Amino acid sequence: MPRPVRVRRVCEEPKYTRFVPTGADGHEASVLTIEEYEVIRHVDYQKMTHEECAAKMDISRTTVTEIYESARYKIADAVINGKILCIEGGNYRVCEGAECCIEKCNTCGNEDKKNS
Repeated sequence: MPRPVRVRRVCEEPKYTRFVPTGADGHEASVLTIEEYEVIRHVDYQKMTHEECAAKMDISRTTVTEIYESARYKIADAVINGKILCIEGGNYRVCEGAECCIEKCNTCGNEDKKNS
């Protein structure tokens, strides 16, 4: 029996959830999960290591790497093939404040109680 999938922690849901290329006929879409979005945000946008991202999302480093590779492929597929990119779904829970932030979070603005 496989191990149950761990719920991934995200700071907040994305503000923008649909990206449409100019001239797209709108038939095909590439769907990025919320946790894939969060890994891309942490690793590529905030320049975190996979280890730092794993701690922030409460998952293992190897899981971050797997999610990251999947997300990068979906983004590349959307850009190269002119697909609509949708961000939706997944297995996640939204950050509930200071108890889940390792350090000051650039998105939710909460701080870890241990650092206060």
